[in-house]
Amino acid sequence: MIDRNAAMPIYHQIYLQLRDEILSGERPYGSALPTEQELSEKFQVSRITARRVMTELSQQKFAERKRRLGTRVIFESPNKPFEANIDQAVDSLLAFVRRTTVAVLEVAMEMPTPAVASALKIGVNDEVLRAVRVRSMDGVPLGYIVSYVPAAFAAGVTAAALASTPILKVLDDLGYKAEQADQTISAMQADPTISHALDIESRSAILRINRTVYDTHHTPFLLTFAHYRADKFTIRLDLQHPGASGTPRLVPQVS
Repeated sequence: MIDRNAAMPIYHQIYLQLRDEILSGERPYGSALPTEQELSEKFQVSRITARRVMTELSQQKFAERKRRLGTRVIFESPNKPFEANIDQAVDSLLAFVRRTTVAVLEVAMEMPTPAVASALKIGVNDEVLRAVRVRSMDGVPLGYIVSYVPAAFAAGVTAAALASTPILKVLDDLGYKAEQADQTISAMQADPTISHALDIESRSAILRINRTVYDTHHTPFLLTFAHYRADKFTIRLDLQHPGASGTPRLVPQVS
């Protein structure tokens, strides 16, 4: 989403949105980016503006353009993943959500974007349930959370259920146990939709947590993009000596 009344040029707003999707891993290395025509139609801008966006991504080494092959992501994160205990991570997450309230903005079935389909290992014509919530504490919005669940897992995931129970717990109660998860934490700028939901200025810095959860068969059944206010939310990482018992732990904290 772009803000046509903002001082920032429209092409740069679109560039930042695509850049953040690349940096967060939503658009992984080797994935195809939209064509100029697709960008033009999605954002209702001219082909000249769309071309400038793609040129900027190419010049900043986020993407590579090849004739007849399109534009693909060439950025690879230098970060090395570490292992952590998923049960501890889930416990920390549930402890955090118990301190907050949630407003369910949307729960609907829809067709996934190519990036969502790729993360959930489904086809672009396979429906997903999309759930949008805002978490608050003491009346102050903290997080704008968007989750996707493949249709095969979505029965029972309703607005009423999400109004009182975290989506991971709802799915667990339905018999889908989290065996493994991939999580990425990155910084980005809030677009107008997120800014409005979190009551912050447009393009404010926020923390974005991407999480893909897998079952015992290593089938992804939940994809979540959580956006948190950087002035109200932090992540603490508990580290231990290699010889000590336990594993690293991510602990969300409210500032």
